[in-house]
Amino acid sequence: MNPNHKILFEPVKIGPVTAPNRFYQVPHASGMTEANPRVRAAFRGMKAEGGWGVVSTGAVSIHPSSDDSPLPFARLWDDNDIASHALSCDAIHEHGALAAVELWHGGASVMNRTSRIAPYSPSGIPWAATHVGFMGQQRPKIMDKDDIKDVIAWQVAAALRAQQAGFDIVYIYAGMGYLGYEYLLEEYNHRTDEYGGSVTNRTRFVRELIEATKDAVGDKCGVALRISLEELRGKRNDNFASEAHAVVSLLADVPDLWDVKMDSSPTDCGASRFREEGAHEPTIDFVKSVTDKPVVGVGRFTSPDTMVSQVKRGILDLVGAARASIADPFLPEKIRTGDADRIRECIGCNICIASWHDGVPVRCTQNATIGEEWRKGWHPESFNKPGSDDRILIVGGGPSGLEAGLVAARRGYHVTIADKASSMGGRLNFETSLPGLNAWGRVRDYRLYALQQMGNVDLFLESELTAEDILELGHQQIAIATGAYWTKSLYSALEIPLGTLDSPNVFTPDDLASGVVPPGPVLVYDFDNYYLGGVIAESLAQQGSKVCYATPAGHASAWTIMTNEQPFVHQAMHELSIDVKTQTLLTAYENGLAQLENIFTNAPDQLKVNSIVIVGLRLPNDALYQTLVSRSDDLQKSDIAAVQRIGDCSAAGAIVHAVYSGHEFARSLDNSEQKSYLRDIPIQLNPPGLAI
Repeated sequence: MNPNHKILFEPVKIGPVTAPNRFYQVPHASGMTEANPRVRAAFRGMKAEGGWGVVSTGAVSIHPSSDDSPLPFARLWDDNDIASHALSCDAIHEHGALAAVELWHGGASVMNRTSRIAPYSPSGIPWAATHVGFMGQQRPKIMDKDDIKDVIAWQVAAALRAQQAGFDIVYIYAGMGYLGYEYLLEEYNHRTDEYGGSVTNRTRFVRELIEATKDAVGDKCGVALRISLEELRGKRNDNFASEAHAVVSLLADVPDLWDVKMDSSPTDCGASRFREEGAHEPTIDFVKSVTDKPVVGVGRFTSPDTMVSQVKRGILDLVGAARASIADPFLPEKIRTGDADRIRECIGCNICIASWHDGVPVRCTQNATIGEEWRKGWHPESFNKPGSDDRILIVGGGPSGLEAGLVAARRGYHVTIADKASSMGGRLNFETSLPGLNAWGRVRDYRLYALQQMGNVDLFLESELTAEDILELGHQQIAIATGAYWTKSLYSALEIPLGTLDSPNVFTPDDLASGVVPPGPVLVYDFDNYYLGGVIAESLAQQGSKVCYATPAGHASAWTIMTNEQPFVHQAMHELSIDVKTQTLLTAYENGLAQLENIFTNAPDQLKVNSIVIVGLRLPNDALYQTLVSRSDDLQKSDIAAVQRIGDCSAAGAIVHAVYSGHEFARSLDNSEQKSYLRDIPIQLNPPGLAI
């Protein structure tokens, strides 16, 4: 171990329990509910195996009045739920880590779509979300004193169930717009009784939740308060430096642990395009000066030196991580063993968060094994030995090809990767040059560095292979990872790509990647709806072009609402004076005039531009694959056992899908690991009955 990192492995006392080190996987959404108890247990157990001293759940509902469906959420309502969570606790404890549970009541921020109970709130103020996935038409009720007593009783009952399941740390949640947070903020809390008005009164509900929880389980479990401080830090207070200082001071010694964070998902889990590592520090840096209790916080930490700095400077006692623990469950162990250069660093793309919005188990661009620990038996650091002495040829060194090559080589196969370009990385080589995407180069750099250390890998650049070349090279397993290409397809009111625009000065991202600079003014027409159209518009504007961004969707880069980026995409475009046109179809381009119309009303519009960049439909570059599979006799003569497409060459998609495809190819090379997966089922100790 680097001696400078030794401080990260000191134990930290949290009430009656002790964390074995300072690595703390904070609560985060995983999309794994009681419907997937074995998937969830293996997912969390892997992090404990990787050295995280504390491994936490995501939000766990204490009562049906906190019902986030159809989004995935966990519960601790009855004995079935106890048994389900016990699987996770056992998996965490097996590796010497502490298990923490984030008990949660969503208050006015949940719609209770399934339970149909009116949401609870201090004063009837709803969260009027603009994200369709969070919208609802059920408004909250104003809690009376009996409701307050009920919520505290539900918290205690859930805490006792948590202790029975085996959890070592039990949370009270007062952040992210949920019920405890709603009592703390004047915008939500308009009460005139002892639970509203002064900051002392507004903290009363949270204090009572903590004290009741400590009375119930505090002799054996640490009791943590998770609190959002962003809005409070920005509010003035007559007696303290801010409202945040006031709240923390009033509750300073009540919880055993402070877990401090931001208020909204886009700022709390900021994408790397818009937030640097350690970005939380200016908001949470004061907490340790106010309380003697340990403090944990996050900041998309991937550098051990940054972690050490936060500890030594008195910002944090425990280094919190969600995304970093997903990208590399073995991050602590790699630091402990002096292998920090082998950390699979989070790229901050927030595909993990999008997974929760999608309602599915967590996914990761960097780590294809996440969520597949139980379903497919994938371990991020262990690989089955090869089932043959086949030599593997991978044509294409983009994200899928590099992942396939690395996993196959780690299994023990001899691997050759050939790419026609002068550097490995595929689409990443262009995209990482665009605004905010530099950190995404970690996908390429991690894999390329690892491959270059291995003796069973040959890497060839500027090597565009033909079918004849492949037939003569003497490999038995061929993976075609030649990526995809952007088309000049248009978009129709049927909501599908239809027709093409082949006019002069109409370009695609591939043209820009090859060095073309579209003459301005430029129209960027985007129906890919993810990041690329937006960052191309930003890039062209930064180069001095007047840019208009148009899309059939209702927002710029519409799908980035899933990755917490959308507010900042619009801010960036505004700052660069990019004109944004939504609900817009591009129908023609002639004589410098782009013909547009509204997708719903067909109202016409015109835009005078000198060039258009279309970011829409991508199709596979699979000509080489098609040529090879059409020559089955030649393949047999050349002793080629199989030719497969992987990544974008198989189905164009986001980088996360390409990496997963490459990983799956290498895992299943000799059919020692099947492509199918185990199907999890809920635990049922008791028959169906009342919800609680």
